[in-house]
Amino acid sequence: MNCSVAVMVLLAAPVSAQSLLVEAEAFRYAGGWVTDQQSMEQVGSAYLLAHGMGVPVADAKTEVTVPAAGEYRVWVRTRDWVAPWNGKGAPGRFQVMVNGKALGVAFGTSGAAWHWQDGGTVDLAAGKAELTLHDLTGFDGRCDAVLLTKDQSLRPPDGGEALAKLRRALLKAPAQAKNAGEYDLVVVGGGMAGTAAAVSAARYGLKVALIQDRPVLGGNNSSEVRVHLGGNINLPPYPALGAVVDELDPKREKGNAQPAANYDDEKKLAVVKGERNISLFLSTRATRVEKSGTRIAAVIATDLATGAELRYTAPLFVDCTGDGTIGALAGADFRYGRESRAETGESMAPEVPDQLVMGTSVMWYTEDAGKAVSFPETPWAIQFNDATSQHATRGDWNWETGQNRNQVSDLETIRDHGLRAVYGNWSFQKNRAKDKEKYANLRLSWVAYVGGKRESRRLLGDVILTQMDVEQQRLFPDAAVTATWSIDLHVPDPKNAAQFQGEEFRTVATFGKKAPYAIPYRCLYSRNVPNLFMAGRNISVTHVALGTVRVMRTTGMMGEVVGMAAAVARKHDATPRAVYENHLDELKAMLSRGAGKDR
Repeated sequence: MNCSVAVMVLLAAPVSAQSLLVEAEAFRYAGGWVTDQQSMEQVGSAYLLAHGMGVPVADAKTEVTVPAAGEYRVWVRTRDWVAPWNGKGAPGRFQVMVNGKALGVAFGTSGAAWHWQDGGTVDLAAGKAELTLHDLTGFDGRCDAVLLTKDQSLRPPDGGEALAKLRRALLKAPAQAKNAGEYDLVVVGGGMAGTAAAVSAARYGLKVALIQDRPVLGGNNSSEVRVHLGGNINLPPYPALGAVVDELDPKREKGNAQPAANYDDEKKLAVVKGERNISLFLSTRATRVEKSGTRIAAVIATDLATGAELRYTAPLFVDCTGDGTIGALAGADFRYGRESRAETGESMAPEVPDQLVMGTSVMWYTEDAGKAVSFPETPWAIQFNDATSQHATRGDWNWETGQNRNQVSDLETIRDHGLRAVYGNWSFQKNRAKDKEKYANLRLSWVAYVGGKRESRRLLGDVILTQMDVEQQRLFPDAAVTATWSIDLHVPDPKNAAQFQGEEFRTVATFGKKAPYAIPYRCLYSRNVPNLFMAGRNISVTHVALGTVRVMRTTGMMGEVVGMAAAVARKHDATPRAVYENHLDELKAMLSRGAGKDR
């Protein structure tokens, strides 16, 4: 992630000669550090993460302009990421260097919460100065921002609106977001569903903005998460559906946690860039909405590299965030957790409703280095012995955490717990297991730091798909996407939960019936936000039904349907609901043609 010197100077420009704020994600050279935006709303911004899997990553560097000579106190916003578990050893340690000289403090060594750690003082001349983040461990140190101030009495606020106000003041953020354009359709979320929705709508003539908060497209099917596409495409009643999905994933590679090339990041990007009607905004996170009555008027998003706020306007919006973020911000009705059997009549639903959801996978794999390689001891991770060791050389979908936590507000903790499981188990196998010789030449090659989510908010539409709809193959008049996956629900592995006493990190799957059935179009728009579509795992289904609709060839076809429905809605200046009520035959004709290049 690079940005120009000119941008950095702008970002670092202080309100006065007293203070200078530098956002870590805006460093000119990220080195081996990566941008993590997954918990941006909770942290207050994106941050840099030193994800080296036990090997220190290359330095991140940037240049700032010091407005006046003098003594500056240095504050660094960070945290000890294992402190919530009373972990020993502070694995996220790093140094901050000013003009090549390290401050006399190791950062990331205290505090479970994000906070400003005092780095002492430095004497600086006016003019250019270099800041460097120097990783000490390779174990996921994190830095949100660096503040240099001549005001020795200043203690910056650790979070909340006070910190947000300080950021705006020191970065001289404009009072209003910059106009990013007027569109026919704004799609938020660049996973398979969102990418397919943007391509489909663009091919039917709509001017589309596609906003994605990662530097790659594909979501769980990207090289960052590495989940293969599940489900079938090109099925009745609309065999043309799936053509765009097939373009985005032409290899049809099978398997999770495989080499990065299997997931076709560049192919997805090429398909989108080949559509002249799509404006693509990568590394851009939607953070709020503006409304006009009950309708969404605009989405406001933050460019992660520059911190600039961008405003996107359109008559129609699609929430493909997975978390139902845009819907939630707009006040859309949604559900979280499991409905009761009494409410839904589903045999696979629990007797009592609860907040349990399917979790987030942190997958990983090892490779043969051809010689003995070491791995550090990890006293701060989950601790294993020969009885509890996973005896694993790779972690698939069932290395899954957070079923009993909130997958939106607690995601950093959920992901971090997954990392503690991976690192702790691998360290035990390498260093203390009875059979450690079998792991001697294996190197930990890849561990996901972007969580592979399955479930969080489900936005409610005019139809809420249920287990009975799926099992009985109910025929809806607006039947659209034919799904083929079984009702595949994940719950904590009882053995793992018993061994780790509520700190489980493995799941098992329970399966319902498997038969093709058609998801109705009315599951793909909000019942109370009139101009909001949705596609992906956040559509209008019960928890049980989500177990079958959530796989990515299926969600990709949802995106294709939504893109075509948006074209119908735009043509007639209609709402998504009105497409069903007044223009369903026209939509069906489009679904018969599909959105492929040869339609």
